[in-house]
Amino acid sequence: MRILITNDDGINAPGLAALEDIAGELAGPGGEVWTVAPAFEQSGVAHCISYTHPTMIAEMAPRRWAAEGSPADCVLAALADIMVGSPPDLVLSGVNRGNNAGENVMYSGTIGGAMEAALQGLPAIALSQYLGPETARLDDPFQCARSHGARVVRALLDRADWTAEDDFRLFYNVNFPPCGAAGVRGTRVAPQGRRRGVRFGVQPHVAPNGRRFLWITGGPQHAPATPGSDVEALGAHYISVTPMRPDITCRVETGRLAAVLDEG
Repeated sequence: MRILITNDDGINAPGLAALEDIAGELAGPGGEVWTVAPAFEQSGVAHCISYTHPTMIAEMAPRRWAAEGSPADCVLAALADIMVGSPPDLVLSGVNRGNNAGENVMYSGTIGGAMEAALQGLPAIALSQYLGPETARLDDPFQCARSHGARVVRALLDRADWTAEDDFRLFYNVNFPPCGAAGVRGTRVAPQGRRRGVRFGVQPHVAPNGRRFLWITGGPQHAPATPGSDVEALGAHYISVTPMRPDITCRVETGRLAAVLDEG
């Protein structure tokens, strides 16, 4: 198997090293693992692409490239240039430092990398490690993802739906709970939820030169969440798996609105 991996934490991130182990186990002795990852951290860029300026890429080692761009840029660079003519069988994005469940999904560059692969017609999975007090005590905070990652990906490859749905290929969002590998209670397929009352915001600061800057701030990750959601599953120490697709249409409202707005 030929696997492409990327992330949004940057090519030197420990989560990418964990994903390299997972991908290596999946690819097997006769397989190939290609890495095309951002040269610098790109957290929070979602599905951004560098549409108005060029992306510099550099070969760091055989099958290992760094790109000065977003995760989606990295996928495009791999498919249209670095691996052109020999596309991967699977694209893995992660392992993200922190969960990409609930409202975090909409901001995530990890999700953006997997989404771009899906738009390009390839099977793709985003993987993220929820961090917390339990993982902070571990020698390897990514122990849970490293131990369970290959098994979960294999299960998805064997049993999930990889066909296009209404011209959109599905991709999958996998989150590992904030515990050690032995603390995982199982796997739950769950819809994307939302933490109640959690909003992103800004915190202003004044630099020594008098200029004003804004830091983006997130909300508490332990806030109560939608029942039955990915966030709730992770809080109960389950691995969450969420089927997704690059289409954010609200189909329930489409039908209702058409009945009152369509003309002609």
